[in-house]
Parts: sequence; structure tokens; C-alpha cells
Amino acid sequence: MTAAKRLGKQTVKFQNPPSILATASIVGKKEGEGPLKHYYDQIIEDGFWGEKTWEKAETKLLRETIMTAVTKADLSIKDIQYILSGDLLNQCIASSYGIRDMGVPFFGLYGACSTMAESLSLASILIDGGFADYVVAATSSHFCSAERQFRFPLEYGGQRPPTSQWTVTGSGAVVLSSKGNGPYITHITTGKIVDLGIKDANNMGAAMAPAAVDTIFTHFEDTGFDPDYYDLIITGDLAYYGKEIAQDMLQRKGCDISKIFTDCGIEIFDKEKQDTHAGGSGCGCSAVVLAGYLYHELTKGNLNKILFVATGALMSPTSSQQGESIPGIAHAVTIQNAME
Repeated sequence: MTAAKRLGKQTVKFQNPPSILATASIVGKKEGEGPLKHYYDQIIEDGFWGEKTWEKAETKLLRETIMTAVTKADLSIKDIQYILSGDLLNQCIASSYGIRDMGVPFFGLYGACSTMAESLSLASILIDGGFADYVVAATSSHFCSAERQFRFPLEYGGQRPPTSQWTVTGSGAVVLSSKGNGPYITHITTGKIVDLGIKDANNMGAAMAPAAVDTIFTHFEDTGFDPDYYDLIITGDLAYYGKEIAQDMLQRKGCDISKIFTDCGIEIFDKEKQDTHAGGSGCGCSAVVLAGYLYHELTKGNLNKILFVATGALMSPTSSQQGESIPGIAHAVTIQNAME
């Protein structure tokens, strides 16, 4: 018996492509001052957002984003059959605490900054497989909670090297359905772990770029598509340094995507006006760019076919303290306005 929906090594082509019914994005003050500020549903001015801790604020961020997306889809939370979500906090507590009162079956995920593409991929499998009609895919991150966990207390005021990235305060949520008029998720290419030995936690772009290259190149091999098939290929979050590395590595493999290639970590902040060094990062970065800017451009017809490739650094404070290298992962999702 063969897997009829499988293409090549790592790709699935959906027979009944899920439709995106609605999206929602809520971001922090710094993100709300960036070039994509008009695409978000809400911008919060205070990192605590009325809570006692940054971690509780992130929990609220994710909860409110999911509820906003469900409302925009003209549904109630009781209509949702699964929620798939994760975040950067130990044991994914922003997600589990954020949805604990919703009464919805839950899959908690950890893919670091690749979690938005991971949740979209698995949610699409659930819908295409006939296991659900309405699924929410979501994730979040918070600058202050991530800094406290992965690096050092904010009060320390440590200097950042140019290659470091700014963790986005934000949450994105997508409501997928077996019904609807698109945009549709038509293909997913699930990444595998790639580790070239990078150990610098302040150079995430270099650590994740090889995984992005592997997944993008495999996607084209599996599907038979070439870069011209897409209006846009967007990674998240390689930022400026990682994007250059990935682009160069792909060109060496004979795959030139330079004309249609950008990164969520580049798009979310203004390099000249905002002090974010190499750009944005965090689970929330690619999530809010997708749920805000990219979804808007797709629904308006300014984009018709995109390859969304969220990348993650599968490290932890413990692995860094033990001198381990940083494994990378990248998952690709094809989103297009028309089914073919």
C-alpha cells in the first residue's frame, strides 16, 4: 500500500486542501512601530499587558489572539475541534496555560521559531485526512520572557553582537477549515534536523540557514516546481545574516531564489530606524507576519502563491551550557489562492 498523498522524500500534496478562514495577530509596542504596523489586529503598549509577569502576559497574548481569530472566522470556540500551538517557554506554558479554559482538544508543539509552519502542517493533515473541520494553528513569543530564559536578565544590559536578533513580542493564529474559498494550503514539506556545528547562540541565522536550504531544495525536488512557480518565498527567521547564507548556499546548488526571497525577521522591523541588529526572531515573528501581512496580500490578490518556510533553532539553555551545537529545522508550507 502506497501513501497516495506523498511526493518524493518529505512532501505531502493535499487531496482536499484546507482553507484559511481567518487569521489574527497581536504584537508589542516595538513591533507596532515597524513597517507592518497596519496589518496587525492589535498593538499592546505595555509588555506586561496588565499582568504581573512577562510570562503571564505572553499567555494572555496567545489566548486573546486565538479568540480573535475564531471570532473573525464567525465561529465560537466550541466549533474548534483541535488547537495546535507551541511557544519558546519551558514546557510550552504560554500555550497550555493560554488555552486551558477553552475546553478544546490540544496538541502542544515545540519547533522553536518553526512552530507556526509545524502547527499549520499538522493542522492541514488533520483536515485533509478527514479528522476535523475546524482547527486553530497558533504560536507566540515575548521578548522579555525569552531573554530571561535563554540569555540573561534584562537588567544586566549585556551588549549584543551584530548577528544577534530581537525576539518578537507577538502571537499569530490561523483558523483552518475543510470548507472555504481560500487561500488554501496545498503542499507541505516537513524538514529534517540539520546541524553544521554552529554554537553561537547570538548567531541563530547561521545555525538555521542550512536547514532552510535543505527544506527548500527538497521541496523543489519533490514537487517538480521551480522558483518561478511562486510569487514569494519567505523564511522565518533567518534575518539578514541567515538569509544571505541561505541564498548563497542555494545558488551553489543551482537554485536561484534571489528575486522572490525575503525573510520575516527582515520584514517586521525597520533596519534603519529600529535597533534590532540582524532583525527579528521568535515563534511570534513568522506567525504575525503570516497572519497579518502575508494573509492580507493573499486575500487582496497581490500575492497568489507563496512558500512559507519557518525555521527553528532546537536548542535550550541546558544544551548551550553543556557546549552543544545548535540543530536547525525548517518546515515549508505552500499557500495559494486557487487549487490546481
